Amino acid sequence: MRDIAKSNERKKGGPLGKSRLLIVLAATLPISGCFGGGMDLFGSDVDRSISTNTVAQKNTAEGRSDELTVQNAVSSADLSRTSSPLPWANATTGSAGVVTAIEEQKSNGVVCRNFSTTRHSYEGIAYFSGKTCTAGSGQWQLMSFSRQP
Repeated sequence: MRDIAKSNERKKGGPLGKSRLLIVLAATLPISGCFGGGMDLFGSDVDRSISTNTVAQKNTAEGRSDELTVQNAVSSADLSRTSSPLPWANATTGSAGVVTAIEEQKSNGVVCRNFSTTRHSYEGIAYFSGKTCTAGSGQWQLMSFSRQP
């Protein structure tokens, strides 16, 4: 019977396996301090001079632009055909939303539409309600547009 010599290199605990383990440890040990110490490589304190806050509200021109965009969507909607939510988008401000309800009222020759809408902007998602009515010349005028809690 013949003995076949086996190499120690293929065994898990052999010299090659230990060297791989040492290489992995040597590569991961230095970065473990970054995760455990909050990337504080030089022992300095946290910089408190930088702070974050909410984004400032849009200036009145941009906010007014969204209001007029919603008014145009509501006033131009054909209520006899519109049964689903009515999407709107303002390319100027990047805001968009969905008018979820429109209710029309007629009184003394004046047509008014009460509506509810969402506005998706860099400030987040907000809910609004508003009212637009026809003026004497037939033009639509925005009577109210307010953010809801």
